[in-house]
Amino acid sequence: MIDGNEDHNSRFGGLPMESISDGHLLSRVLLTLAAIGYGFVTIKADFNRTHATNPLWTPHARFHVVWQVLSYTGIAVIALCLIWLSGPLAKERLWLAGALGAAVYGAFFVTLLARKLFGGALHDQNGYLPFRSPIGPWLWDANVTAFSVLSAILMIGILVV
Repeated sequence: MIDGNEDHNSRFGGLPMESISDGHLLSRVLLTLAAIGYGFVTIKADFNRTHATNPLWTPHARFHVVWQVLSYTGIAVIALCLIWLSGPLAKERLWLAGALGAAVYGAFFVTLLARKLFGGALHDQNGYLPFRSPIGPWLWDANVTAFSVLSAILMIGILVV
């Protein structure tokens, strides 16, 4: 309190030093990386001719991918606010931010496992094609690879809260 008033940062969600020095910095950094992955990297990956403006996709499918990506961006902004802005229940806000990320990445893996039920595929011929694994003779899918790494970062971030 300053002169009997609440501190401006605690009332208005500023980024005071306690967000950095409260013992949750590693968790905040890892959860931030995961949120950037699902909320902002997807803009770069999907707002182009491989997805949102792909001439082979139906207009309705393009509508849904833009909606999906913008929804993930909104969820990521909420998560980043939970992670970095000051306020009560810091640990609980970090768990909630982690749960938002787990919902996004978890839905990807459920869809991956269920894709044969609805005729889905990991890639299109004019999309991001699989690439050769740095170890062994396998081909890796770009989404599965990126989301596996980001999911691991997310899980570690949640575990170290």
